[in-house]
Order: sequence, then structure tokens, then C-alpha cells
Amino acid sequence: MKTLEKRIRESVEEGRKAFVPYMMAGDGGLGALREKLLFLQEAGVTAIEVGIPFSDPVADGEAIQRAGERALAEGVTLRNVLKELEKCKGEVAVPLVVMTYLNPVLAFGLTQFVEACSRSGITGLIIPDLPLEESEPLRNELNGTDIALVPLVSLTSPDERIERIAESAEGFLYAVTVNGITGERNKFSEELYSHMQRVKEMSRVPVLAGFGISTQAQVIEMGKHTDGVIVGSTIVEAFHRDELEKIRELVQTSAEKFIIVD
Repeated sequence: MKTLEKRIRESVEEGRKAFVPYMMAGDGGLGALREKLLFLQEAGVTAIEVGIPFSDPVADGEAIQRAGERALAEGVTLRNVLKELEKCKGEVAVPLVVMTYLNPVLAFGLTQFVEACSRSGITGLIIPDLPLEESEPLRNELNGTDIALVPLVSLTSPDERIERIAESAEGFLYAVTVNGITGERNKFSEELYSHMQRVKEMSRVPVLAGFGISTQAQVIEMGKHTDGVIVGSTIVEAFHRDELEKIRELVQTSAEKFIIVD
């Protein structure tokens, strides 16, 4: 079992669903990355999803797109993010999951990318535009490492495909809550909760819900039906506005009120 899955399982076994914030690396300058990581760690998150800015972020909503544009304007790249993370390796103890698109990885080179991730202490990868059918070359590079390739399943995925994706999953299974891009939503349907529970029954790894989860109430409700949640746009916007206490309150209050459902 790789570290990412182990940490999530430990959290759930202790009665706390996993809380994974998403942050855009380099938003506010690459020099702020270490400080933000340490702040999230101190707030009590289970793991941290570190986004890499990209010029064509097809899965990202407006808030994360703007953050990516700000980071790109600072000259932030996949390569220099990984170098910065390597500097933080001794201080950041929570698992780090890099979220990037496939093009920067291919430009980096698969072997070189995986080696750089290993040096930086990365424990997971999320690549939303890498389908299961095309993932074998990267999986081969990841064999023998502690880096989990985290797949996504959508609301429109049929059960047979969900089962195939779940069988390949490492770390956790990322269950997308909406048909569309990231961003805050006002509410979710009861059918979604049924879908999440069905996905959870099919998966041999923990299931975390993401996309559109922004409020404490949504975090708590979604946590009843999954092993945890990923919160992105709200965290990104709060960092941009320097609303650190808003982030701390969301992380800590949500963790305290999560309800474990058998």
C-alpha cells in the first residue's frame, strides 16, 4: 500500500474523513508555496493537492483558471514547482499530490518527471486528461515508486467502466461530483449521493469526492457518503484574498463534524 492510501485510511479509521485542499502552485509567487503548504499542514489537512498552472486547463473553473494565469505570469512551470517542493521535503510531512495536465508531463519526459517527483517527495499524481487506456507508459514509470496515479470517475461513467478504473486506482479514487468543470455549486442532488455510495462499493481504495464542494455543509454532507473530500476553488480564492482564517475554520470545523457512515 502506497503512502497516500495509507494516510487516508488511517484518517478514516481514526474517525475523521479525509480533507484534501487544492492549491495553485505559484499563485502569489513561487516563494509563497512553502508557507502555504506549512499553513495547510498545521491546519490539519490529510493531504494537499498541488496544482500546476497550465495554459489550457480544461477541467478547471473560473477561480482556478485565474489562479493559474496569475502563476503563469510569475513564470511558474512544472519543473520549478517540483524543485521548490524538493526544498520543502523535510518540513512538509503530509502527502503531496500533484495535479497537472498531460502536455507538461510529456514535455518534461516521463522518466525525468517521475524521477523529479520522487526527489520532491510527491506521493500522488492527478492527470485529468490522461484516460485509463493511455496510462500504461506512465504506470510503468511509476512501478517501484511510492507515487500513486489517482484516476477520476465521472457521473456519466457506466458501472463497467467505473469498475475498470477502480481496479487500476492507487491512493484514492477521485469521484467527480458534477458534469463539467471545477467551481462552487449551490447544492447537490440526492441522486449524486446514491452514485457516490455505489462508487464506494465498487472501489478497493478510498473514494474522495471533488469538484464544486465549497461550503462546510457540503463538505460534511459529502463526507457522509465517501471517505473524504477535495476542496479547490474556495481554498484558492481564500489564499488569493489572504483569508487564512477562513481556510483554517473550514478545515478544522469540517473535520470535527464529519460523520462516519458504515
